[in-house]
Formats: sequence, C-alpha cells, structure tokens
Amino acid sequence: MPNNNVFNPLNRPVYTSNTNTYISPGIVAPPENSAGSTGNLYNAGSTNSTTLGLLGGSVTATLQLANPTGSGRTLYVSRLSGGITVALNLLSSFSGTLTLTANGTLSSPSTLTAVNSNLSSSNTSVALVRFSTAAPSGATAIMSMPLQVGPFQSNEFGKYVIPPGQAINLSVTGSLTVAGLLASTTYFTWWEV
Repeated sequence: MPNNNVFNPLNRPVYTSNTNTYISPGIVAPPENSAGSTGNLYNAGSTNSTTLGLLGGSVTATLQLANPTGSGRTLYVSRLSGGITVALNLLSSFSGTLTLTANGTLSSPSTLTAVNSNLSSSNTSVALVRFSTAAPSGATAIMSMPLQVGPFQSNEFGKYVIPPGQAINLSVTGSLTVAGLLASTTYFTWWEV
C-alpha cells in the first residue's frame, strides 16, 4: 500500500521543504515568531476621532514608520491594521479608504513610542513613528483600497522593506455626508534586523 503523505498530513498540507533538524513534526513559522521571541517585533498606532457637524466631513489618521539614515537596521512590515468606527444609523452616507504611500512629509505630526511585543525585552526600536490627522504630502502611492466600517488587518510578512533613510505611511480616511461621530485608526507591526 503506497504512503502518499510522507511529509505532510492530508488535512494540513505544507508546501515547503523543511531544512531544520527536527524529524517530526516539521516546524514552519513566519519570521515574526522568531522576531517576537528575540525582542525585535514592535507595534505602534493611534486614532483620530471627531464629531462631525450637520454636513459631515472626513476624518484621517496617518501613521508614518520611518527608518533614520544610519540606523544600521532594516524594518520589515509584518502587519497593517486599524479600522473605521461610525456612531450613526445612516451608513449609506459613508465612504472609507486605506492608502499606503512611501516617504513624503506629514503636517503637524506627533511622535509615538513603539511598543516591543516581547514584554520581557529591553530592546527599543530604531524607527521614528509619527502620527498626523492629515494625509502626507509629496508621498509616492503604493496602494489604495476602499474600506467598510469596522476593523481591518492585512498580514504582510515582510513584503514591505524600509531600509535606512526611507519611510512608509498608512492613511485611513472615513467620510460622512451627515452628522456623526467618526474615528479612524491605524497600526503598524514590524520587525527589525
């Protein structure tokens, strides 16, 4: 009788070639697992919340993750997350957008402190994290997509690489044409090597 499942079980196939020293079970994990255990996985984010008047308006939250020139490290984006909250019954008047851009300048930014995902680690991030209530100017567009009300999460697993001297921006904008409470939230998770 042939054994067609030498490397992977039928109910959980893994299409990779294991190169570790473990025979059984094979261990496959994203880089964040190692970065978290060594104290090199960080998080930062913030929210912009506004009560809009009778004619509505827009609320933008922009988070910039910058790697200073000469930092000696490279940043890898693990996850983009956030969301839009609306305290209103007439959601037909709502629109939302997520925009990812590179570099650019933020107007009136506030500086945030990155939080290490390993709560027992004393490592600190080299990244400069800034928050603004406006979209960046002079930035290069990477991606834009519509958003619904509620949370979002996009696992990137290091797809976006920020070498020294570069920055990436995550902007979330919600718009209403009627009065209501509107909040936009942005979060980055990244690791550093």
